[in-house]
Formats: sequence, structure tokens, C-alpha cells
Amino acid sequence: MKPSWLVLLSAGAAVFGVWVVATDAPAKPAPVTYEYATLRWAGPQNTHVIHPSGNVEVLGRQLVGIRKPDRADERAFYMNLAANALGREGYELVALTADDYLFRRPAAR
Repeated sequence: MKPSWLVLLSAGAAVFGVWVVATDAPAKPAPVTYEYATLRWAGPQNTHVIHPSGNVEVLGRQLVGIRKPDRADERAFYMNLAANALGREGYELVALTADDYLFRRPAAR
């Protein structure tokens, strides 16, 4: 029994279709790695950032020089200033607790 041309053509088209889909799939992007920084509230004099390198930057002198509006909450005001500074460095807020804000940004490769 000879296979008909239609069956051979269908089988060939199926194999070609599978080959095209398998070879045309986009390459998987490399997984993104992040580096993290922690902003810790310890009062306006001792608020600090722990950078991914392990360096600790005390923000006390910088924060004390900024006048807080009379009716603004001290902690919220100064933490907002520090969080915006980290945002300008490419960090995004990931999590927060009562005293800590955790930020991340894509790590340089």
C-alpha cells in the first residue's frame, strides 16, 4: 500500500511547523539580580542607609539642615526625603517595617 501524497504532504508540513516553532522561539532573558539597601529610622540625628557594599551612611547632618514644616510628622518627613534620594539612585521600595525601608535596584554586571 502506497501512502497518498496528501498524507506525505501533511506529515512534511507538520514536521516543518514543529521545526519553525522550535527554532524561532525567543531566547530566554538572563535572570535579573538585585542589590539591596536598607534605610533605617533612628531619629533625625541617627537615621542611616546601609548600602549593598556594606557601607553605612549616616544621614543626620544632612537631615538636620532641612527645616521640617510645623505640622508635619518628623519621622514621615525625613524618611520621605531619604527614600526619594534613594529613588534618584535607581532604587525602588520593596518592603517596609516600622523602622526600616528595604530598597532594591538591578545589580550592575
